Amino acid sequence: MAPVLTVLDDSLLDDPARLAEADVGGLLRAAAMAGAQVRATTETAAELELSERLDLGRPRALVLIDRPGVSRTLTRLLAALLTPSCPVPIVVAEVVPSWIGALDVVFAHTDDPGDRELAASLERAARFGARVVLSGPPEGPVAASIAGKGLLLEPRIPVPPEMAFPRGLAAGLLTANALGLLTSDVEVLADQLDIEAEKDHLSRESFANPAKALALRVADRIPLLWGLDPVAVAVGEHAAHAFAAHAATVCDVEDYRQALARPALRRAALASAAERDIFADPDDAPAGPAPRVMLLAVRTGPAADAAKYQAEDNLPGVDMISSAEEIDAGEPVRAAVLALRFELAAVYLGLAAGSIGGAGRYTPAR
Repeated sequence: MAPVLTVLDDSLLDDPARLAEADVGGLLRAAAMAGAQVRATTETAAELELSERLDLGRPRALVLIDRPGVSRTLTRLLAALLTPSCPVPIVVAEVVPSWIGALDVVFAHTDDPGDRELAASLERAARFGARVVLSGPPEGPVAASIAGKGLLLEPRIPVPPEMAFPRGLAAGLLTANALGLLTSDVEVLADQLDIEAEKDHLSRESFANPAKALALRVADRIPLLWGLDPVAVAVGEHAAHAFAAHAATVCDVEDYRQALARPALRRAALASAAERDIFADPDDAPAGPAPRVMLLAVRTGPAADAAKYQAEDNLPGVDMISSAEEIDAGEPVRAAVLALRFELAAVYLGLAAGSIGGAGRYTPAR
């Protein structure tokens, strides 16, 4: 007997009623709340007087705590956004470093209120006088670890933990703004996330829906998400997390220069691009899912343009996804919008493939 295979039901993507029925967890709605998460976090920060309480001079270092889940992807994106021009060291670590002191600032995001390793780490940071900003639930050992000693930006928009990326990113950007390490307009960020959510609404057909179109391009492929700049690589890491979380799809994420240093995968990627030729012999196609290179770009300027030209020359025929061509805003906004598009694409792909959601999503083939 032949094995049972799961076949993508791409007709689901253009059937809003079936999509809504399949999305039993409300993930599409949760993803569309990205802008609302940013606004709610901004309101919380204003009520806590975050800017005033962090206006104590330039810190010795900003420590970004990297915990499981979206915390990992958003801290790496924050680091990529900050590093080029930040006047202080940016440290990404799973726990607070042993050298932490009163001149340092610690930022952490978590959706696990019972993360005792994080709780102990933040308690030590606060005990040694570091300023601690936590984006997380108000209950549990983590919140208790900084009670009366740190700033807690608690969630006001309930979403599943894997959808909390906008909230954590907004909290990190507001912290960096308050410290004078970055200038990011979070109001514009919220507005652009709303615009992207509208573009990707389930009622819009695939040809006019960037997230659905992206899901179809990834379907039955091994996505190779290669960034042309560090910010794009960080967005790719979040995209890979989303595809794994929602669609059980494994992605390769790398800086494209490093990616090209792997000869076998580079040859496979080039061969896959060549297979799109209508005159190609289908018998020569490799068995199993073929890779699909997606070159991601967020930064702009002469160096970014040169990287695009070089990448397109080295990898002819591959997909180029550049948020700068659509969005006239700063790097944090362009990165966050691209991350949301990939997140929604992952949800659509998961619903169509039957990885998540309710019944009636896919067709079994024998």
